[in-house]
Amino acid sequence: MERLGSFICPTELDRARVAEAGARTRRARTVCAAVLGAALLLVTPWTGLWTLVLFALVAANLATLEWRLRRSEHPEVTAAASQLFVLLVIGAGIAIDGGLESVGLPWIVIPGAMAATRFRGRVVTAGALVTAGVLLAATVPVDPEGVVDDPTGLFAMLALLVCVTTVTSALMSGEVVHRDRAVLDSLTGLLNRTALGSRIVEIEEQAQLTGGAVSLVLIDVDHFKRVNDTFGHERGDAVLREVAYEMRKSLRSFELVYRIGGEEFLVLLPGIGLGDAVEIAERVRRAVDTGRPGDLDLTVSAGVASASGPDAVYDDLFRAADGALLEAKRDGRNQVRAANPDVPLVPVPDVRAFASDGTAAPLT
Repeated sequence: MERLGSFICPTELDRARVAEAGARTRRARTVCAAVLGAALLLVTPWTGLWTLVLFALVAANLATLEWRLRRSEHPEVTAAASQLFVLLVIGAGIAIDGGLESVGLPWIVIPGAMAATRFRGRVVTAGALVTAGVLLAATVPVDPEGVVDDPTGLFAMLALLVCVTTVTSALMSGEVVHRDRAVLDSLTGLLNRTALGSRIVEIEEQAQLTGGAVSLVLIDVDHFKRVNDTFGHERGDAVLREVAYEMRKSLRSFELVYRIGGEEFLVLLPGIGLGDAVEIAERVRRAVDTGRPGDLDLTVSAGVASASGPDAVYDDLFRAADGALLEAKRDGRNQVRAANPDVPLVPVPDVRAFASDGTAAPLT
């Protein structure tokens, strides 16, 4: 499962893209579902009610997808499995409805087009190959003689599949390249404050709608100034890259970590309560402690805060987590502290006040 997840989402940007796709494509998915549902309803006098049963399966799958993603150990695999399920249902419908004679034949390209909104080109290409296989399985066995006598319909559908997949992949690749430059920290390859800003809005809205929990882990490298003072900034940059690597390695696919400036990092955890968030923070702390980034005895301190529903506001969570982080540092560093009501509040940096590389930039 880990290997499959790494193939689907090999980078931070890929993970963020899958995590954010739900909000970005919700309207498009709703419109598509409504149009297809209406079309199936209109043609029931000719096709029968069985098509609505298949549509109900697809609708239930899509309606519960975001809920399942939040609860999955490997959300990227869950998202890919959801696309595969839709593809198989459409393929079954085509086979039942006469193969190449099916009115729903062109719909088989829809899952591949939607996959491009979540995944990179190689995953979309793999999906297109699977789609071609499903198309062949749904048509050739139904009427093998008809396909041999006149394969033009099959060739036309395969050509349409290739064209739609190629165009959507090209469009989304341009978006990925643009976002890659804008939302990734140039030093560590982690997500930066620009990425955090857009994710905050989505998570706050999601918590408002669902009443779910949101946790925030604020992490600071202990005594990092000594590394720069002793070994120089070039060695310090290399150490930060290794710290980022150890953090990323200790986190699951969709526990996204952001570099928010200098030696400070943030892990944003939608759908995670305080207890689990503390365990995640402790996992990160141990990973850095035992990983010895740069062959140095380096440690991190972490502050954790959590809230649910309307109370899950980033500014408040950041204040609480920062207060807990200060407490961890005062108590000796290399430890995790959870926020409590007695923690003093501190100013919250505006995520807009930083350049795309994570360095400070003036507000305009």
